Parts: sequence; structure tokens; C-alpha cells
Amino acid sequence: QVQLVESGGGLVQPGGSLRLSCAATSSIFSRYVMAWFRQAPGKEREFVAAVDWSGGRTNYADSVKGRFTISRDSAKNTVYLQMNSLKPEDTADYYCTASVSSRTYIGAREEEYDYWGQGTQVTVSS
Repeated sequence: QVQLVESGGGLVQPGGSLRLSCAATSSIFSRYVMAWFRQAPGKEREFVAAVDWSGGRTNYADSVKGRFTISRDSAKNTVYLQMNSLKPEDTADYYCTASVSSRTYIGAREEEYDYWGQGTQVTVSS
């Protein structure tokens, strides 16, 4: 079964850090652009960050640039999102996703991605 499983979410104080992980069930994901999206209550899902197949190129939403870092470990079939300096506005369900159509186009639109995880909750609150 081809699957993405997110983990690492939780409750954190403003200014704190979390690292999210996305584990893929198949090494085929090593060929894909991977990304993180998030969805806050009552809002549409929005782009957070993306990384190409090699890990050498990234794309970040302006709201997280400088605070979040996306990376991948192909040997472990895992993608990470290191989140620092967290703000209450970062509270959301975070989803890992993969694009089967590209190794290099690190897009920011939902429709460009094909496989989705079930999400992990991140709550930033004092």
C-alpha cells in the first residue's frame, strides 16, 4: 500500500519548536517532489513548503520562510518539517503530500500533488 504517515505534531508554546516527520511506505517517493500543506480550522488548506527529489531546491510560503525548514532523507523514505519560532497562527493540521508528475517542480498548489497523508495536529498556544 502506498501511504504517507505524518507524525510529530503536538502542543507547543509560542516561540517553541517542533519537527514533523512524513514516512513513506515506498521508496518510489524518493523520485517525487514532496511538500507540506496545512489547514487551520475554518480555513482552506494552504501551502507551507516543498522540496525537490534531491533535496537541493526548496520553496516556502512567505509566512514561514526563515522559520521552517523542509528536508528529506531518501534512505529513510522520510520528509521532515523543522518548525522554529512557532506562532499561534501556525496552529493547524499539517499534511504531507507528494507529486508523482515531477522531481523538480516544487509547486505551491494543492492540485499539483497526488498522494496525501492523514495529517498531524500542531497547536501553538500559551
